[in-house]
Amino acid sequence: MSNPDIERLLSSVPTGLWIGGEERPGSSTFEVYDPANDTLLTTVADATAADAVAALDAACAVQAQWAATPARDRGEILRSVFETITARADDLATLMTLEMGKVVAESLGEVKYGAEFFRWFAEEAVRIGGRYTPSPAGTGRIIVTKQPVGPCYAITPWNFPLAMGTRKIGPAFAAGCTMIVKPAQETPLTMLLLAKLMAEAGLPKGVLSVLPTSKPGEVTKALIDDGRLRKLTFTGSTGVGKALVAQSADKLLRTSMELGGNAPFVVFDDADVDAAVDGAMLAKMRNGGEACTAANRIHVANAVIEEFTDKFVKRMGEVNLGNGLDPSAKLGPLVSTKQLTKVQELVDDAVEKGATVALGGQAPGGPGNFYPATVLTDVPPNARILTEEVFGPVAPIIGFDTEEDGVAAANNTEYGLASYIYTESLDRALRVAEAIESGMVGVNRGVISDPAAPFGGVKESGFGREGGSEGIEEYLDTKYIALTK
Repeated sequence: MSNPDIERLLSSVPTGLWIGGEERPGSSTFEVYDPANDTLLTTVADATAADAVAALDAACAVQAQWAATPARDRGEILRSVFETITARADDLATLMTLEMGKVVAESLGEVKYGAEFFRWFAEEAVRIGGRYTPSPAGTGRIIVTKQPVGPCYAITPWNFPLAMGTRKIGPAFAAGCTMIVKPAQETPLTMLLLAKLMAEAGLPKGVLSVLPTSKPGEVTKALIDDGRLRKLTFTGSTGVGKALVAQSADKLLRTSMELGGNAPFVVFDDADVDAAVDGAMLAKMRNGGEACTAANRIHVANAVIEEFTDKFVKRMGEVNLGNGLDPSAKLGPLVSTKQLTKVQELVDDAVEKGATVALGGQAPGGPGNFYPATVLTDVPPNARILTEEVFGPVAPIIGFDTEEDGVAAANNTEYGLASYIYTESLDRALRVAEAIESGMVGVNRGVISDPAAPFGGVKESGFGREGGSEGIEEYLDTKYIALTK
């Protein structure tokens, strides 16, 4: 897009608070920057605790009406939103690249993926089931039905500004829940534009509110402490997730937590090495490495590690840095200076402890938060990069000998979100997939996210599932009705 086109796009995005289906001014604002050049994009209204209560007022005012809306009608609205997003894909992708930094091809992929949650849950809305059975004792009849949990609060991260919201909004609305969304401070614009598009697609006022804020603790406390809120869903770091679970305990809120990851990518000695390299590029470099499902550690059987490393380094060396709006760029900037500093610290720590830099390893400097595609070899077991989530384009490669060693290395983490294995043996694939401690396992594939599949982790990667037929259950309460004979 040209500068006039970008200015037109930015001028079409709401920059106030979105409460009750309408844009409202805030009492103050905060700034949103382009991570590619550190320039100011716009200023956005800064929500307060009072604004949070106003948004909850709006949600509660229409909750009963929305829950009573026929499932088919809710589904038709979600389908209309899917079509609206699809029609505005270029604008949404450009906006996402401007505020988050990822290359526009990645942004277009996210728009397509994010929109699919509305199409999927438009179809799931009419499939909310129940059961009717006679009591085994012959004393009556058992009716089990599902009802929406009520007003929900969603906290979404900066790495997928659209999809992490649609993955929560879609099932909540299909189930008949209203929702308040707090987008990340770094990337509020995409969610604000989505709210506007949803209103245009026919979503009733009050069903969705969006609260951009630089004071997330204040806004979140006001909502969690209010007894009218019934559900909290969060995607973000494990540390923040633990704090939110503790904070929500007093009101016994329903919670679902999609937290940090430390995904192992395990290449066995019988793997198709070329296919494994292709998969590793996808698993590591999707979203520039800023993904909770990104391959954080690459464990390769020593029998094939030299071949894999040579081919992988060559492929990573072809990934060029550039402004995400430049169609020739394959890797955009990281989202912030803070994130850039963390990635560099992890690389420096590994090198100081004995790792070898096979490629990259140093930020180029200058304007923007750029970091090159980086490969580390000979990484020692005490390097922080093996235990901490990188969230950047850095791939540490570590060797192993036996299948048991590979599984043990994969499981050597407190996290358990995603993992990847490459092998030509079906027996090994099933055996290892069952042995690996993670909520999702990719077998001979580097991208596993699918709106029709349940997304979520185990251990300190959280609980609850998003997507699939399981996703809508997070927004439904089970009610048992006992009838006499």
